Amino acid sequence: MLFVRWGLVCLALLCSVSCSTLPPEPSSSLSLTGAKLKGWQKPYNVMGVAYTPLLAHEGFVERGLASWYGIKFHGRKTSNGEIYDMYAMTAAHKTLPLGVFVRVENQNNGLVDVVRVNDRGPFVAGRIIDLSYAAAKKLAVVGPGTAPVVITALGYRHTGADGMLHYALPESIHSGPFAVQVGAFIQQENALRLQVTLQRLYGHADMREVQVRGQRFFRVRAGHYVSLAEAMIGQEALAQSGYGSGFVVAID
Repeated sequence: MLFVRWGLVCLALLCSVSCSTLPPEPSSSLSLTGAKLKGWQKPYNVMGVAYTPLLAHEGFVERGLASWYGIKFHGRKTSNGEIYDMYAMTAAHKTLPLGVFVRVENQNNGLVDVVRVNDRGPFVAGRIIDLSYAAAKKLAVVGPGTAPVVITALGYRHTGADGMLHYALPESIHSGPFAVQVGAFIQQENALRLQVTLQRLYGHADMREVQVRGQRFFRVRAGHYVSLAEAMIGQEALAQSGYGSGFVVAID
């Protein structure tokens, strides 16, 4: 049973571009306004069924069966170009925007957790989401194989000025600025090395020292984006260039 409620969201950045995919190229800036739609953003067909990926996720709620996938796909590419890691908290969905985080609640036991959608599927009748092994284990889905769930789209995750994780809904898509945090290091030398590399390739990168629970870290961030949508495109470009562990953060 699908229940989707979503309002008007201005995503002209994504909607006005042509539907083809090109590999990212280093440039003087990570500002990718006007970038072409990725292959996973275009309508597609599986076993005679047509699917149209959503470009917005506000108010998305869905009820149905969750399943999971593991070792057979471990190490293979996902739909957004990442390498599937069965031990990461990810999931596959047929139409939600890739990169969006969703809350999954197991209706059998009340267990709840959050996963990031980075793949397409499942393409089995009645199933609405394919969880990674790690996510399925936390939600007690591994044993039975499937479970009735409610999934709620939260948004794109970012770290706020308070240092806490937040999930941004589309109404904040034009606020900012944003950057992509590519890594956090204990050794300053390692952070500086990455910063220099990103600065050389993309023209904008910085390193910031932070304290987390008494431990000193050096965060490396790339890009300076005026909207969340633009930052997410930058994140995907970085991932395809080999920096796939990054995530969007709000900056001062």
